[in-house]
Amino acid sequence: MRALIGGLLSLVLSVVLVGVLGAPASAACSTAWGSQDKGTLHDHADGPLERVRTGRQDCYDRLVIEVAGSGFGYLAGYVDEVVQEGSGNPVPLRGGAKLRVIVQAAAASGFPASSPELANVGGYTTFRQVAGAGSFEGQTTIGVGVRARLPFRVLTLPRAGGGTRLIVDVAHTW
Repeated sequence: MRALIGGLLSLVLSVVLVGVLGAPASAACSTAWGSQDKGTLHDHADGPLERVRTGRQDCYDRLVIEVAGSGFGYLAGYVDEVVQEGSGNPVPLRGGAKLRVIVQAAAASGFPASSPELANVGGYTTFRQVAGAGSFEGQTTIGVGVRARLPFRVLTLPRAGGGTRLIVDVAHTW
């Protein structure tokens, strides 16, 4: 009887530990997105860029750009240097690689389009900094300092109440 209870206890403890610790996240991550440019510049949004936020996922860090309009062009890609809209001055970014995101939407009144810290990404796996590079002639640029040149994808999703969410996911690993 004691052996049976001991065996059951070991089995339950093993199941609990596997459930809590689980398999390594990298084993379950499918991030074969590549690191080439994504998107095209074609039309401007019928509403402004209103907000930027970030999030951490198991396999990637996420940047969400909220635009009041839809049908706008965008271009995301790694560059040697992110530069400010209008002036062309370099935007300093922390990290081993620089991802530039151009959104064909003017910044909303009060949006800090030139802020060196658009979001707090302290403790993120991949993101090192998210900085505004300005808004000029209906186009807003955001620079993302990342740990290294890693795969990324870009998605657009409708926003509750109207508008569009432009989503940039950058993988934690290759």
